[in-house]
Amino acid sequence: MALTEEQWKSFCEGSGTEYTCDLYSTLTMVTSDIDYAEGRTVNGIATGLDTFFLIFSGTMVFFMQAGFAMLCAGSVRQKNVKNIMLKNLLDACGGALGFYTIGYGFAYGGDDETGRTFIGNSYFALRDFDSYAGFFFQFAFAATAATIVAGTVAERCKMSAYLCYSLFLTGFVYPVVVHAIWSSNGFLSAFYQDSDDLFQDVGTVDFAGSGVVHMTGGCTALIAAIVLGPRKGRFYDEDGNPLEEPNSFPGHSASLQILGTFVLWVGWYGFNPGSALAIASEDSAQTAALCLVTTTMGAATGCVSSMFTDSILETMKTGETSYDLTMAMNGALGGLVAVTAGCSVITPWAAIVIGAIGGWVYMGFSKLLISLRIDDAVDAIPVHFANGFWGVLAVGLFANGKLMAIAGYNSEKEGLFYEWGGGDNDWNLFLAQISSLAFIIGWVTCLMTPFFIILNVAGLFRVDALEEEVGLDISHHRGEAYDISGAAKKEDVEELMETRASRHGKVEVPKEVAQAADETA
Repeated sequence: MALTEEQWKSFCEGSGTEYTCDLYSTLTMVTSDIDYAEGRTVNGIATGLDTFFLIFSGTMVFFMQAGFAMLCAGSVRQKNVKNIMLKNLLDACGGALGFYTIGYGFAYGGDDETGRTFIGNSYFALRDFDSYAGFFFQFAFAATAATIVAGTVAERCKMSAYLCYSLFLTGFVYPVVVHAIWSSNGFLSAFYQDSDDLFQDVGTVDFAGSGVVHMTGGCTALIAAIVLGPRKGRFYDEDGNPLEEPNSFPGHSASLQILGTFVLWVGWYGFNPGSALAIASEDSAQTAALCLVTTTMGAATGCVSSMFTDSILETMKTGETSYDLTMAMNGALGGLVAVTAGCSVITPWAAIVIGAIGGWVYMGFSKLLISLRIDDAVDAIPVHFANGFWGVLAVGLFANGKLMAIAGYNSEKEGLFYEWGGGDNDWNLFLAQISSLAFIIGWVTCLMTPFFIILNVAGLFRVDALEEEVGLDISHHRGEAYDISGAAKKEDVEELMETRASRHGKVEVPKEVAQAADETA
């Protein structure tokens, strides 16, 4: 197609016969006059790219369910593997049904209305709604919030209770938090429809959900752990007397734990960059790319700071040095959670600082829970609640005005470090972040505390003591996860050793063989 002089002038820089065009301008110029059979123009191409980006990112976020399942399965004892994996599967199912029927409507319904609203009031069961890619992406986030709780209450929670709170969380509790912070009608939202009437003139900046997703799930997990109580033998003996040293109950598979950690890390590349919700414009593409870098830096430094700090403390205390895989894995996850709120508005160096502190936050809160005798089977509370809190707070310190403008926020209200560096003392953003933290903790606590107490009083929350001792796989799921019936029997091993001894003299039974035989005896 021949281009006119006016087209060159409209889309490119230069004059005469010399013009310079970027890729987007060239695409716009070439396609602006093309009459496609189905009426598609460059705007249609951009919409298609944005939709594909959202679908792909949502799929990566949903795949994080596999990461949670592997991490939880590896972190529990062998006798409870089936139970925790089924709960992770049902999280996705319950989250889909709850968020479809009422959750999405409470979260985003009524966005076309004017004024602030506390809760959405339309789009229930997606009625009169056709932005399916947007729904799918948001559902994946809702399922993540519910899954956080599964690991904390592992090995002792009834299936009926789990289904109840999973539906309640994804259908009502979580959507109200989403509406307040992410909806265009939310009273804390940075995307409120009237940009001249934002909360604290800026709104809460929680780009991908350190507070909305992780703190909501983590706070629910904390309340559940307190009401449900610790696993049998974790902090108390059979007579109910406190143990001098808590039993650790190590997970049965480090391989599944590290697999789950890597799957979650990869999934975060959909979680954070995908929250840009678009990719076809220059600003959205730049924001998504920045999120990739800050996400990576947060995870890496969280892992390093947590593991090596733990090793240094051990050396100072005992003179011996070891390197704890659990500290490394959960430190990385804590760093990921910590940078999630500000991944689009912080520089890479700030992500390194936030991630490093996130590793220390995980360590400190994990030890605090043990001192308070609160049993978290997979350390989900330190990772998600504590680092979710730190992540939201960190935005009020490290948010960069130029990056805020690119990401669509009010760039006049920066983080405190940038405010002070510029000679100002504007606390608006920091106060907005504090307000959102108070709202999330208050809302979740006021709803989930009585909810779990009612379940507990009704006898619907905790499994029977004998069932817990035997293991939930046998008591609830028709047998153990691993079939070891084909292992060598003790009498066969003894016969083999006797036969060898008669030929070669006395033969010692290898320790591993004897142990395997004892387990199948």
